Amino acid sequence: MKELKNRDIPYKIYLSEDEMPRYWYNVRADMKTKPAPLLNPGTLQPMTAEEMGQVFCAELVKQEMDNDTALIPIPEDVRNFYKMYRPSPLVRAYCLEEKLGTPAHIYYKFEGNNTSGSHKLNSAIAQAYYAKEQGLTGVTTETGAGQWGTALSMACAYLGLDCHVFMVKCSYEQKPFRREVMRTYGADVTPSPSLTTEVGRKILAEFPDTTGSLGCAISEAVECAASTPNTRYVLGSVLNQVLLHQSVIGLETKAALDKYGIKPDVIIGCAGGGSNLGGLISPFVGEMLRGEADYRIIAVEPASCPSLTRGVFKYDFCDTGKICPMARMYTLGNGFIPSANHAGGLRYHGMSSIVSQLYHDGYLEARSVEQTAVFEAAEFFARCEGILPAPESSHAIRAAIDEAVKCKETGEVKNIVIGLTGTGYFDMVAYGKYNDGEMRDVIPTDEDLQRGFATIPSFPGNE
Repeated sequence: MKELKNRDIPYKIYLSEDEMPRYWYNVRADMKTKPAPLLNPGTLQPMTAEEMGQVFCAELVKQEMDNDTALIPIPEDVRNFYKMYRPSPLVRAYCLEEKLGTPAHIYYKFEGNNTSGSHKLNSAIAQAYYAKEQGLTGVTTETGAGQWGTALSMACAYLGLDCHVFMVKCSYEQKPFRREVMRTYGADVTPSPSLTTEVGRKILAEFPDTTGSLGCAISEAVECAASTPNTRYVLGSVLNQVLLHQSVIGLETKAALDKYGIKPDVIIGCAGGGSNLGGLISPFVGEMLRGEADYRIIAVEPASCPSLTRGVFKYDFCDTGKICPMARMYTLGNGFIPSANHAGGLRYHGMSSIVSQLYHDGYLEARSVEQTAVFEAAEFFARCEGILPAPESSHAIRAAIDEAVKCKETGEVKNIVIGLTGTGYFDMVAYGKYNDGEMRDVIPTDEDLQRGFATIPSFPGNE
């Protein structure tokens, strides 16, 4: 092997505990066009704090509605918990660069150094902390690939809270070990849709063979929270509060790059509900919004669930059961149920209102990729860098490899930064399908999408 280049930049750039952020960054404070507010589906008026407080913890409601405060202090107890696995390393992918023969410099922010295996713990501990501070005894949630459910079960075990997780049925069956990690940490895990809730029974009556969706699981979790005393619902992506907590990813990434005077040219993240992408890009987009710098930002989503690249920008229900508030976002329709593929946590019908508005305003671009191409990139990355990436993360890896190959063709030297959201060691069924040649690409037809769009509510201003 040739000598690797630019060894003056270490393989792993670490920050000290003192350099770990003390504040979350709220990108909405710098957005010229704020994300549209959540709507009460009954009145079509913006949700009030009192209405939202029936579902979410009081402090989280404040964070959800705060469009003006740029820096929000991280509670010391949460920051101390972060110290168990943060700051996470920013890694220079020297071996990947060498194998590709590219002049590009590729960096990845690795969020898999905790038992949950992903970035989800950053928000799980914050939301569990606020629930505990409010005096609640439990929380409910949904999970797709299981990363969020795993992270929340860990946080609840640490703080002594009950945790009930509704796991999308196809993932429940594909990822039994992820389910068992949740149960090991004390969570109750139910495949969704289930017969334990009214909305679950309704969905199963209409679609008895459904493999489930995050929209279904959200409906069940919200219903369960409403019927369980001293309990609130918490969500692992999409909401403003979640992207706020995940901003630690981007803040650490920027601090590590600044430490060595590196300015990224391209920033790439996988996009499902928007938590990882929004957290990674927030401080960089903030500079763009303030006119201080310019970056190329790419959101990468599965071709099987292409909310940004083929969706519409409208108000829609956040859940299939239509019991949650409506959000203005890029959506495929609350009734859209993606194929039972291995995109895992990227199988949500809509996209964060923050990410949607930034995309609508031209601050980022989006592309969709097929799952066979994703797993091809995942295995190539694993053989180069020694980390088995999660299927979600591998969408960003696919795009990064494609960008690096373009640099090889043009001779351009670009700094490419990607979010490696977590590890794929609980995703071996998917890797097995790929290795056995049994994985197929399923891309929704225009007719499939139209059926989903037909479920979007119609009211004045939302046509």
